[in-house]
Amino acid sequence: MATRKPPDAVQLLMQDHREVEQLFDAYGKLAESDDGSDEDKRNLAQQICTMLQAHTTLEEEIFYPAVRDAIDEQDLLDEAEVEHASAKDLIALIMGSSPDEALYDARVQVLGEYVQHHVKEEEKELFPKVKKSELDLAALGSEMLDRQQSLKVELGLAEGTEAPL
Repeated sequence: MATRKPPDAVQLLMQDHREVEQLFDAYGKLAESDDGSDEDKRNLAQQICTMLQAHTTLEEEIFYPAVRDAIDEQDLLDEAEVEHASAKDLIALIMGSSPDEALYDARVQVLGEYVQHHVKEEEKELFPKVKKSELDLAALGSEMLDRQQSLKVELGLAEGTEAPL
């Protein structure tokens, strides 16, 4: 039986991007309908925020430092880190508030817009440059996958749960 090759660094990040996009879509549908309870919204928002915390940690601890050494596009990386800071501020607001508060849905929506913008820039501008660099994306992906597993433990995401990472 053939073993599956682990994703390289860019593939791993893109998988996270697709998963969080699905979560934001699900939250949008829940917020627009009368079917979802505050508890459902809180659970989904917490899942989004936790996934984004893990994702930004991977990028900031491992991916961005490696990329800074491999390409000359420091401005793209600087902008990405500023975008992370803005997202972290919104994540803290969401995590510290309740779905029955007036701006809760708006905060989640704006976070989704920030993330969508960030993902577009990474995938259209940064990742193509990274792929053309001499960076060993397979080795970097392996290191990131190991860190991702430890983040699951740190953030309380048990192995085999529905929470994506």
